[in-house]
Amino acid sequence: MPSPYTTPYSLQALTADRAEDFWRVTDSVARERRYLSFLEISQQLSAQYVARQLAANAPHLLLLYGDQVVGWCDVSPHEWPIHRHRGTLGMGMLPAHRGLGLGGWLLEQTLALAAKRGLHRVELTVHADNRRAIQLYRRHGFQQEGHLRDAIRIDGRFGDALLMARIN
Repeated sequence: MPSPYTTPYSLQALTADRAEDFWRVTDSVARERRYLSFLEISQQLSAQYVARQLAANAPHLLLLYGDQVVGWCDVSPHEWPIHRHRGTLGMGMLPAHRGLGLGGWLLEQTLALAAKRGLHRVELTVHADNRRAIQLYRRHGFQQEGHLRDAIRIDGRFGDALLMARIN
């Protein structure tokens, strides 16, 4: 689907043939050491994740600039029967494509897919110092449900994390 904001951007559902592109982008964002729970992502681990997402028919969109994958947003459904109405959100974007309003579009489209697939609750954990992401999530209906002190440790430095959720 083409972007309503800028024509070179489009969204595409994750497919097996895009697994390597997805890995490249997620690994690149992880190596920034600022946003994700991973500091790097192996291609094997990423391939396993993609296989699980596809098998679960999980809401998982890729942001493309032309034909190049430059971002993603996904909701991983919980497996346990009493939690199957919930999913965990993950998203990221390469630095050159941030700040253009694309994150909100990508997030809203992914949340719409999550609702269509019956996910009633979408939750996430975000680094407490990631103000731009927190503002984005709040604009799209997420509310803070918790504050985890010293929840992350990167390069010997502790940081807090926030728990946020949105009920569809």
